[in-house]
Amino acid sequence: MNYAEFLEAVAERAGLPPAEAANVIRATLKTLAERVSGGQASDLAEQLPEEFRGHLYKEVDFAERLDLPEFLHEIRARAGVGDDQRAAEAARAVLTTVRDAVSAEEIKDLESELPKDIRQLLHPVRRGVGA
Repeated sequence: MNYAEFLEAVAERAGLPPAEAANVIRATLKTLAERVSGGQASDLAEQLPEEFRGHLYKEVDFAERLDLPEFLHEIRARAGVGDDQRAAEAARAVLTTVRDAVSAEEIKDLESELPKDIRQLLHPVRRGVGA
């Protein structure tokens, strides 16, 4: 997946114009990089469009222990999105696009480093009858 395709997918999933989608991508990837090891961030960056790789760069291998509310708060603050619900929608748009853009093995590795509450953002919301 190239830069334009990635940006378009996030914009569509999040219901945002491209400029805002780019901001949400930056905020989400930077926050994700803080939550995973340096090796995992680097491995993930290798499979994403070059324009996004710098957002996953980190100088240390340490992963911060962020739960979902903290994760969303960081994205909200960095992207300037309105509330936690909007931050969750934006993060899900980015992370489901990441899931589509990288190998299944890389997603498995990523999921192994994330707590269950953040892992859920890698998957689209399932809407059933009556939902």
